[in-house]
Amino acid sequence: MDLDQRTSQVRYLIRDRDAKFTAAFDAVFTAEDITILRTPVRAPVANAYVERWVGTVRRECLDHLLITGERHLAAVPADYVDHYNAHRPHRSLHQQPPDATGPPPHAPTAVIRRDRLGGLIHEYQQAA
Repeated sequence: MDLDQRTSQVRYLIRDRDAKFTAAFDAVFTAEDITILRTPVRAPVANAYVERWVGTVRRECLDHLLITGERHLAAVPADYVDHYNAHRPHRSLHQQPPDATGPPPHAPTAVIRRDRLGGLIHEYQQAA
């Protein structure tokens, strides 16, 4: 996806000071009026949330799939983000997903399994 195809305007690019980010790399973003913010030198905790998120996506999703094209590369993380934010169990919510409709039932009920990302992730919900 190109920057001009996005529905919302990108305002900032936060990056570290790695040598792989050249002046030409920065020029692409400054030409689109995107402010480049560099994290402090030798401060890995400055970007800790992003580093953890990237590691989670790589370990739990991308390391298990073969990406076959640009559309696939856009679709896989989008599907994983939906699962991560809305369907996975959270320890702070007593293993309930954030979009749970109510407390877990005590009586046995039928369960439906939904495979995501080609069976890499399984989501379960009660049958209606």
